[in-house]
Amino acid sequence: MTKEMIADYMEQGFLENIIDMFKHDRGLYPVIGDLLSDERVRVRLGVVALVEELSSDGYRDEIVRVIPDIARNLKDRNPTIRGDTAYLLGIIGHRDALPYLREAMGDEHPMVREVVEESMGLILHSHEGPHR
Repeated sequence: MTKEMIADYMEQGFLENIIDMFKHDRGLYPVIGDLLSDERVRVRLGVVALVEELSSDGYRDEIVRVIPDIARNLKDRNPTIRGDTAYLLGIIGHRDALPYLREAMGDEHPMVREVVEESMGLILHSHEGPHR
């Protein structure tokens, strides 16, 4: 299934179906970063819900592996996408996201810088130890 099809399904509200697809096809995980760069708000919100659900259902390692794919959106031209990306990295809460967030601390947009700082705080103050 292509990124466009997944994004269209997500916009139409088929999140549960998409979650099931990701649970059964680990090859889809790299698409998460592409989905996060979609201009449609409902798609980006769906990505956050997807990542939250997968992380809580034991697929956290797969999510952590695609942090670089997700983090590349911190360089998107759209500040909303950059902010959403920083927010999602904070939700993932893994230290592997810190180098990307540190680099984004100098973002030109104040809202993005604020979300970056909040996300870094979430990761640094997590209670799951040094390897989180």
